[in-house]
Formats: sequence, C-alpha cells, structure tokens
Amino acid sequence: MISPTSRPVRSAFPAIQIALDFAIIAWSYLAILYWQTTPLAFPSLQNVFIAALGYVVAGEFFGIFNTSHHRPADYDILLIGASWLSGFAFAVSGGFLLNPIAEPLQGSHQVLWFILALLCILLFHMIGRGIFVWLSERGWTSRRCAILGNNPLGHRLAEAASFDRDQGLKIVGVFDENPESQGNGFNELLTEIHRRKIDTVFIAVPIQRDQKIREWIDRLADTTVSVYLVPNLEAFDYLYSRWGFVGGHTVVSIFETPIYGIDGCLKRVFDIVLSLLGLILSLPIMVLAALAIKLNSSGPVFFRQRRYGLDGQEIYVWKFRTMTTMDDGMEVKQATKNDPRVTEVGRFLRRTSLDELPQLFNVLRGSMSLVGPRPYAIAHNEQFRSLIRGYMLRHKVKPGITGLAQVLGSRLETDTVEKMRARIELDHRYIRDWSLWLDLKIMVKTIAVVLRQEAH
Repeated sequence: MISPTSRPVRSAFPAIQIALDFAIIAWSYLAILYWQTTPLAFPSLQNVFIAALGYVVAGEFFGIFNTSHHRPADYDILLIGASWLSGFAFAVSGGFLLNPIAEPLQGSHQVLWFILALLCILLFHMIGRGIFVWLSERGWTSRRCAILGNNPLGHRLAEAASFDRDQGLKIVGVFDENPESQGNGFNELLTEIHRRKIDTVFIAVPIQRDQKIREWIDRLADTTVSVYLVPNLEAFDYLYSRWGFVGGHTVVSIFETPIYGIDGCLKRVFDIVLSLLGLILSLPIMVLAALAIKLNSSGPVFFRQRRYGLDGQEIYVWKFRTMTTMDDGMEVKQATKNDPRVTEVGRFLRRTSLDELPQLFNVLRGSMSLVGPRPYAIAHNEQFRSLIRGYMLRHKVKPGITGLAQVLGSRLETDTVEKMRARIELDHRYIRDWSLWLDLKIMVKTIAVVLRQEAH
C-alpha cells in the first residue's frame, strides 16, 4: 500500500488536559479515602475509572477539551460542571454493579470527593486557559501565516483561523494571487517570506486554476515555508465534507453524512430510550386522541402514508387521522390554513402537533429518528426533486418527527418552490452541523414552538 502523503493537523493540548483531569479525579478520590476515619476493607477503586471515563465521554460531548471554541469562562465552567456531574453519577450508579463486594466512600465523603475534584478540575482548566492565551499572544505557540487568495474563501479562512486556538495560527496578511498587484501581491509575499516574517502559507484559490497553483507551489518550494492547499469545496455545494485515505490516496467527500459508526449508534440509542419514554408518558394522551377521533368522524384512527426514508427507501409513516381524506397516491394535495378537509378534532391535533405522536412507533422500529428532516409524501418528493438541486440529499439521514426547519419558522405548508427550497437548505444545514447536542436543542425548541403556537 502506498503511504499516505497528507495527514490531519492535531493539537496535543486536549489530550494533555484529559490526562490531567483523569489524574485529578484519581488524586481527589485517594485523598478523601485517606482522610476518611474508617478504613475500607475493599475500597471501590473502580469508581475512579468509571467516574473519569464518564467525565471524559460527557466532556467530549460538551466540547470542554476543544480549545478552538472561544467560549466565555462562565460557560466553560457550566459545561465542565455538567461533565463531572455526569461522570460522578455514572460512577455512583454503576460501581456497585461492577463490583458488589467493594465498599464505596461514605455518603458525606462522596460529596466531598465530588466538590474537591470539581474545584481542582475548574482551577486547572482556568489556569490552562490562561497559559494557552498568554503563550499564544506572545507567539510562542503560534505560527505566522499568510493566505494567498484575496477572495471570499481566503477571508473566511482568515476569520476562522483567528478563532482557532488549537492550531495557534496568527494571520499576518491576505495576499492577492496576482503577482503585479499593488501592495499585497504574490511577489510581496515572497519578500515577506525571505524576511522571515512568514513561516506558513495557505493557498486559497479556485481549484480550476490548477496550473497557476503548480507555479506558486514550485516557487514556494524554493523557500522554507510550510504550504497548505485549501480546496474551495463550497463551489460544489457539499453536504458534509471530510477527508480520508483510500489506498494511500487522499480523498475528500462532497456528499456525505456525519451520522454513521459510533455516532450513528449513539443517535440510535438516544432515539430508542427517548421514544420509549415518550410512548409511556404520552399513552393517556394517545388514548384520548383516538377516542376523540372515533367520536368526531367516521373512519380509522390512524393514517398511514408512504414516504421516503433513509437512502430514499420507501417507508410507511403513521399519524393520527386529522382529515376526511386519506390521500396516498401520486397526487397528494397539501393541507392549507382553514382546509375544509380537516376535522374539528384534527384541527386541534395538527395545531398542537399531537397528530405526530404515533411516529414514535416509527422511531422505535428504526425507520425514523426523533430529529431529522421531515418526511414528505412520495408525490411531493417526486415533484420537488426535479425542481430543487440536491433535494434528495436530505435522505442521507433518517427522517425525523421534528427538525431544524420546524424550529426555525418553517412549519407551515410549502406551496411554492421557494418555500420548499428554503426548507431543504435548513435540512442540509442540519446534516452538516449534526451532533447529539444539536438534536437535544432542537427537541427543546420544538416544545417551545408548539406551546407558543398553541398560545396563539
């Protein structure tokens, strides 16, 4: 196999911070154990590992080890506290199951362990935060960088680099690719390099100019600067960009989904647990809704419609019946405001989104997710996929009961192509920015949107 010719740039700072936090959790536990007046015959030392592991997992979820996030200090403190609370709760609840003969710390001493470890973790995080900023401001951990490309991509890169503490990049200037440009041209860039004022160059120009890029690289090869090529992937309207290796060759994804592997498993567990909880809590409401539908109009309680799911596969989506019709053919008329087909009970169910509750069964079966792009009738999919570029890319993930479009004011009917295009853009944005934290925020905002709509 050919050896890879490129590799990602990583910072060791997060790994150092994780190791230090792990040591603090262990030290604080041993300190309380030593201080405890009654010695333990079988101390539950596995609690240390469980707590540290739970803390690191939660910390990765909240992003507390990512120094590229310029968060306020008080927000960092809140996230660190939530991460340690998660790890501590995990240790207290799971320690006995792993080793039932082990003796845990006394209740008051467990509280002291929680407080001592939290204070020490916060102290060292704030110290590390200050040291990192101090070193960066003095240039000890930063590289003097120039961007070759006086264009929107180059300026976005310069702005993003100024907020990325992990890489320690200090942007000296943005240079025009035209060698004859007045001021910051390519010749001026070479001059600054020879003056040793620049040690890293980012080439951010359209890839169509590959011959020119080769010339610049050849001239920069006569210097000692590090050179990076920044592909303008936005020119392809990429869905979720990442890069990797195939047989030693670097490949960059244009259309991809972040929800796969361990992330996909975590999202599935998230869906199963919350859908089960939702079904248990909503069971009385669903029974009342079913009775109201039967008493209000003739016809079945549930409405089943064919829609597209993951990878465009056909699925059946369940809802409470809210209309006198049950369209499921190649022509489906969307419901509109004051639609005469909507029953009295159906109007209430639609306004409160209670008609979507049966889709919890879809989530439990795995054909849907709690959060994702809303599924549309097959007739509407076939109508819009030929009118909106990249429409079918929304099916790179499972459809959801709620989604980013629904919490950002796009819950009404999509009776025009422009309205549908705006909703599809939000679906693509969800896929690009996906995280479990984003799913949680969307679910909370969905509740607020429904309550606000019901209040009106």
